[in-house]
Amino acid sequence: MQEKYPTQVYSEIGELEGVIVHTPGPEVENMTPENAERALYSDILNLSVASKEFNQLKGVLEKITRTFEVKDLLSDVLKNEKVKENLLDKICKYETAECIKPYLLSLDENELSRQLIEGVPNKVKNLTSFLSKERYALRPLHNFFYTRDAAISVYDSVFIGKMKSSVRLRESLIMEAIFDFHPLFETKTINPHNLATDASKISIEGGDIVVARHDILLVGIGPRTSSQGVDFILDQLKDKNEHQHIVVQELPESPESFIHLDMVFTMLDMDKCMIYDPVIMKMNKYLTVHIYTAGGKVKVIREEENLPTALRNLGMDLKPVFCGGSGDPWFQEREQWHSGANFFAVGPGRVIGYARNAKTIEELHKNGMEVLKASDVIKGKVNLSDYDKYVITMDGSELPRGGGGTRCMTMPVRRKHVHW
Repeated sequence: MQEKYPTQVYSEIGELEGVIVHTPGPEVENMTPENAERALYSDILNLSVASKEFNQLKGVLEKITRTFEVKDLLSDVLKNEKVKENLLDKICKYETAECIKPYLLSLDENELSRQLIEGVPNKVKNLTSFLSKERYALRPLHNFFYTRDAAISVYDSVFIGKMKSSVRLRESLIMEAIFDFHPLFETKTINPHNLATDASKISIEGGDIVVARHDILLVGIGPRTSSQGVDFILDQLKDKNEHQHIVVQELPESPESFIHLDMVFTMLDMDKCMIYDPVIMKMNKYLTVHIYTAGGKVKVIREEENLPTALRNLGMDLKPVFCGGSGDPWFQEREQWHSGANFFAVGPGRVIGYARNAKTIEELHKNGMEVLKASDVIKGKVNLSDYDKYVITMDGSELPRGGGGTRCMTMPVRRKHVHW
């Protein structure tokens, strides 16, 4: 009998017990310079290099915890004919591709899983399709290896992302089907499409949601998550939890490296966080708002000095560690651009990030974390149990060009509780 994985994420740093990833495949290269911007890229990735780098992340995770692949999970749920037909109904309706549904239904679960992710090629059947500049009847999911955004574990539920861009909608539909129907997972999915009276202005992406503590949620608002998205989350949690704090951090609309909260703030340990100083610590430049609910009602909504101060007032005294180091804004800006603030915790004080951000890694070392190479962990040259606190550094020359780091590429489904 397979072990069940009830959703349990009550912090960002609890010991990791299960995580979902998607190894980038041909969908990453199935674009041209002409349509890269439409695919939310500023450049085209080299898949052969990106795959080697991603395999370092996955190899480390497999040493630490149960690691699930999206494509395998999707294949599993597509074995159920009712689930298969329902999912294809939604996808074909939202992407105006009803004409290819019979073809998709004819595919076995493995081939269908592959094509739903890598793209369904356009078949020339008439003059219109011959003249079309679209190569795909269903476009490739270029961004799906950023599994963080489409489904978000919050406490014992999974919020389904309401993506800002329609090119990522299918990711959310796939993740919803996985959590609703895969026998491994036990959870309740919360989807704005299904629950909101008017979902048109709601946008929610997982990179903007940080579970700080069992009663504290941090949410970024800006290019990808709207204030209406925060209101939706608030409505879901205020009726569920007797006491709930939501701390909202306003983000710059540009440049693109600021698209999510986890590009400027991530949790490292029970007493440390990684920040990008110019956005997080500058009072009145970007608003920080604290919302407190009790008994199903909003009791307090007020501006705070900054994110660390708001958390300190709630009993979480986190020492800020500076992305790019604490000295030179030049290095801070350079390293933030390549996801220098984006770390994924596998346990308290145990994180994974890009080796290329040397000043940031040096800062972590100064704060008591042993620096370990991902390749050495995978090859068994180091034993992680020998170290209390560490940062595992992985290669990152190609992956950061896609616009994200290790937290972006991981979707935790279960963590052990942290005793604060």
